[in-house]
Amino acid sequence: MIERNLGELRVLDSPGELAAALAVAFADDAFEAIQSRGAFFVALAGGTTPKNAYRLLADQPLRSRIDWNRVFIYFGDERCVPPDSAESNYRMAYDALLQAVNLPADHVHRMRGEDDPLAAAREYEQLLIQTMGDLPRFDLVMLGMGTDGHTASLFPGTDPRTDNDRLVRAPYVEKLGAYRITITPRVINNARRVVVAAEGLSKAPAVYAVREGPYDPVVHPIQVVEPRDGRLTWLIDRAAAAELSG
Repeated sequence: MIERNLGELRVLDSPGELAAALAVAFADDAFEAIQSRGAFFVALAGGTTPKNAYRLLADQPLRSRIDWNRVFIYFGDERCVPPDSAESNYRMAYDALLQAVNLPADHVHRMRGEDDPLAAAREYEQLLIQTMGDLPRFDLVMLGMGTDGHTASLFPGTDPRTDNDRLVRAPYVEKLGAYRITITPRVINNARRVVVAAEGLSKAPAVYAVREGPYDPVVHPIQVVEPRDGRLTWLIDRAAAAELSG
């Protein structure tokens, strides 16, 4: 029997409350990191819930709680598209948050989805090392979860621990017929805090399988998310929690 760290589970009444809780988690972690260490290093996620949380962070009262000059933005994964593509995680974050806050341009580190995927992954790995050290330690890694149990761009069918000596990978995702760029579990699990956000009834089977089913990260890659020396928080709405036994 594998001893698992399922982290803290918070069930919110609605998608709106879920987005608000995610935004507050970001703001609280930013405040604590800046007060304690002088800077806040965060890896952003794509998806609907993070987008709504970013909009809340871009507005008052949360925007003024954060010293944006001390925030350093990174991305957990990216599609292999240009930064102005509607499919780009960077563009989504820019439109929802980054353009609205007083953030130095050189504090935003996007993955170059328009470049060769393998080269872009190597470049981002070097960027992480140059800016955060040999084993980057994010203050916060934000993650979502797909209906298939994927997170970041770690998809079912391949062990997410493959090449886990790397910090960034460019896996080819068969079901999408495309490459993605993603940080690896090695980086995710070294974070001070990881927050997973999932909403909607379509996510309920995956939430149940991941939290209460057998451990098999090849089937449900998000099961590999277990911070070694940090907090893990799951934020889900009541619809996503519908199949849980507790």
